[in-house]
Amino acid sequence: MTTHTVTVLPGDGIGPEVTAATMLVLNATGVPIVWEHQSIGLSAFEATGEFLPETAIAAVKKNKVGLKGPTGTTVGGGGHRSINVALRKEFDLYFNVRPVQSMPGVVTPFPGVDLIVFRENAEDLYIGEERTYFVNGKRVAEAISRITEVGCERFARRAYTYARAHGRKKMTIVHKGNILQDTHGLFLEIARKVSGEFPDIATEDLIADNFGMQLVKELWHNPRRFDCLLLTNMFGDLFSDVCAGLVGGLGLAPGANIGDEYAVFEAVHGTAPDIAGKGIANPTALILSAAMMLDHLGEVAAASRVRRAVEAVLREGVTVTGDINPRSRVLLITKMLDGLGDWSVADKLRHTLEDALREDTTVHHVGNPKNPASTLDFAHAVIAKL
Repeated sequence: MTTHTVTVLPGDGIGPEVTAATMLVLNATGVPIVWEHQSIGLSAFEATGEFLPETAIAAVKKNKVGLKGPTGTTVGGGGHRSINVALRKEFDLYFNVRPVQSMPGVVTPFPGVDLIVFRENAEDLYIGEERTYFVNGKRVAEAISRITEVGCERFARRAYTYARAHGRKKMTIVHKGNILQDTHGLFLEIARKVSGEFPDIATEDLIADNFGMQLVKELWHNPRRFDCLLLTNMFGDLFSDVCAGLVGGLGLAPGANIGDEYAVFEAVHGTAPDIAGKGIANPTALILSAAMMLDHLGEVAAASRVRRAVEAVLREGVTVTGDINPRSRVLLITKMLDGLGDWSVADKLRHTLEDALREDTTVHHVGNPKNPASTLDFAHAVIAKL
C-alpha cells in the first residue's frame, strides 16, 4: 500500500480545529498518510513575519498535495494579499472544483440539488493587477481582467474531462459575453470549441444574470435543472457560494484547487473568528474536501467510505454541530418566506416540516439545539460509521 505525504496548512480561526477533526477521520480510514504541518496565515505572520512562508511553499512543492484550512484576508487597500490567490498563482492551480449536493438530514428550500461548479482559478479579475491614480485630485481605481485562449482551453478541457469521468451529462457555460465581449466573449468561444470534443455532454450557455435568476427560480421545483457549471474566476467565486447556500451553506461545501502538477484541497468557508477556539465548528466541508483528496491520491474506496459515513451522521442527526439543526432551519426558511410576503406558503411549509420532524421516526435529529455536538464529537461519529 502506498504511503502518501500531505502538507497540512491549518490556517486561521477555526482552521486548526476542523483540520484536526479531518485528520482524525482520514487516519481512521486506514490509508497510510504522513502529515507534514506548515503554518500559514496569522500564526505564520506572528512567527515569521510572512503570511505565506517559503517553508510552506517548499513543502507543497515537495509533497505535491496540500490540505488547507481557511485563512483570513483583509478588505480594502493596505492589507495583505489573499493567501488563497497566492497559492493558486504559485502552483498554477487553475482548475477549481466545487461539488454541491443536498445532504440527508439537512433541511433547505432546495432539496435534491446535485451539481458541480467548475471555476477557472488563475485568470480574470483575480490576477491582482490593480492601480489607483488621480484625476483632477480625485482617486480612480481600476483592475485588469485578463483571460487567455490558453487558459480557457486548458480549463474547459479539464472540466469536460472531469464531468465525463463522473458520469455527468450537461454543462452550462456562464458568462457576460454580451457586455464583456472581448474577455468573456473569448471564454465562451473557447468553451464552445472544447465542448465539441465531448459530444456525450450536452452544452448550453447562459448570460450570468439570467443564470442567477434561473438558479433560484428553477431549482425550487426542478433541482436537476443544472448539472455542471463552467464559470470564469470571479463568477465562479460568487456563484459557487450561492450554490452552497442552496444545500445548507459553506459548512457543507468541499473544494479542490488542481493544477497539472500540484493540488490543494480546502474548505471554502471563512475563519469564523466568533467561534474559533470553542470547538463547535462544523468540519463537514473539510472532511468532504479531504475525501476529494483521497480520490486524487487514487484512494477511491476510502473516499467513498468517508462520504457515506458523513451522510450517515447527517441523516441520523444525533451528533451534529449547531448549524445543522432541522428545527432551526425550518424557522429560518419560513422566516425567509414570511419576509417575501408569501405567508400562506410559509405557514404550509412550517406545519409540514414540523409535523415531519415530530412524527417521522426516521428523522432522529430534532434533538436539542441547546446541546449541539462539538467538532470532535462529529468527527468521532463519522469514524464510527466508516
